[in-house]
Amino acid sequence: MTTTTIETATDNKTQFLNETLAGLRSEPKFMLSKYFYDATGDRIFQQIMEMEEYYLTNAEMEILQYQADQISQAISADGSNFDLIELGAGDATKSIHLLKSLMHNQLEFNYFPIDISAHVISDLEENLPKKLPGLNMKGLNGDYFDMLKKATEQSNRRKVVLFMGANIGNMSITDAGKFCSSLKKLLSPKDLLIIGFDLKKNPQQILSAYNDKGGITRSFNLNLLHRINKELDGNFDLNNFEHYASYDPASGACKSYLISLKKQIVNIGQNAIHFAENEYVFMEISQKYSVGDIDRLAEKTGFKPLHRFFDQHQYFVDAVWKVD
Repeated sequence: MTTTTIETATDNKTQFLNETLAGLRSEPKFMLSKYFYDATGDRIFQQIMEMEEYYLTNAEMEILQYQADQISQAISADGSNFDLIELGAGDATKSIHLLKSLMHNQLEFNYFPIDISAHVISDLEENLPKKLPGLNMKGLNGDYFDMLKKATEQSNRRKVVLFMGANIGNMSITDAGKFCSSLKKLLSPKDLLIIGFDLKKNPQQILSAYNDKGGITRSFNLNLLHRINKELDGNFDLNNFEHYASYDPASGACKSYLISLKKQIVNIGQNAIHFAENEYVFMEISQKYSVGDIDRLAEKTGFKPLHRFFDQHQYFVDAVWKVD
């Protein structure tokens, strides 16, 4: 392990500690959902995506599998070459269908997958060209906006940004507005944003996706406490906390919490955190949208809605916006 790698690991651990303590010292308490994803969290989330109740993954996959050509047509309508920039590319399981369509239609483009995980980017750079010979790609590891800025400096081509998987739903509506406004400032007229939204639907169906009968989502949330114990010298007793999910059909906000089942003190290193009985810790939001909500968000943040691609059940939509 190099000195740089050691320093990076130390910096990441310090940030994890500082942000965890800041959240647990707040009123009300909260944790940051980005820390769900250690190796165990990744594995549990794969199980979540395979759950019968978790409809989101299959819904968007269906859109990309069966409507990739129509999305390609929307992208290529301008007629000019472009850079395809994907925020949070992951393993590109869904976007590979769009990449295949763009290549099949002999469109001239460069692909820039962006991910916070260096491991994800290295895997993509190694494996994706094997699946798609001739693909012009360059992976970018880092913060979305930092790497988007770097990607826009690579060429003066038109930009097409992908933000799939309902990642926008991990923000409140206010934060989503700030995110889209910041994104728009890095883009130019005629650039496109293709963005995935989970749609409002039967409230019980939504709640079941985040409070499954098998308790997998419960394990996913509690794993963050286990990670704190392991990496930050914490002493959380996971039996003293309970997973709780709620959905408000009026606002579209689905929220996850951990509830302290007793009055207790938890130590994280040398730091003591006090919990009251029944005190909640906010863990994550999964915001749901109506079509009207989506159009208003676009227009409020400087985009013009162009197209919508739905799955057959209209559970999910990939919306195409143009910089206005």
